[in-house]
Amino acid sequence: MDAPFYDSIEPYKTKRSRMSSFTTPLVVRKMPDGKRWRLVNSFTYRIGDKDSKDKIVVHNGFVTDFASVPRFLWWLIPPRGKYGKAAVLHDWLYQHHSFSCGDILYTVTREKADKIFLEAMGVLSVRKWRKYPMYLAVRLFGKLAWRKK
Repeated sequence: MDAPFYDSIEPYKTKRSRMSSFTTPLVVRKMPDGKRWRLVNSFTYRIGDKDSKDKIVVHNGFVTDFASVPRFLWWLIPPRGKYGKAAVLHDWLYQHHSFSCGDILYTVTREKADKIFLEAMGVLSVRKWRKYPMYLAVRLFGKLAWRKK
């Protein structure tokens, strides 16, 4: 069941009072392999205004590689940047295919996960020239990562 409150790609732009937000800091620790990071604390992405009960919680202990960008493109889009929280949120959705709001578990399609990624980059004020190519990349190539579950 898709979340009924999530009906637009970028609601933060269309309604000032309905602005999704990250409400907690992202705290990570580099893993011994040097490529992945483990969350030290959970962090929250609220859908809608800051007091919304509709949220996605990425739990502590979750392992991420931030943005999965091929090495030859790191000069343009490094794996970590202003979009870091959005990338971790996207990794969480790709690995779990769902999130819970209170007692309700919402199944997330790959398309929905990618739209949440795009919205979250907008919330973080990632410039259009960077966020739209990243969104397009996950739409074109994300299928391989999605199937790994």
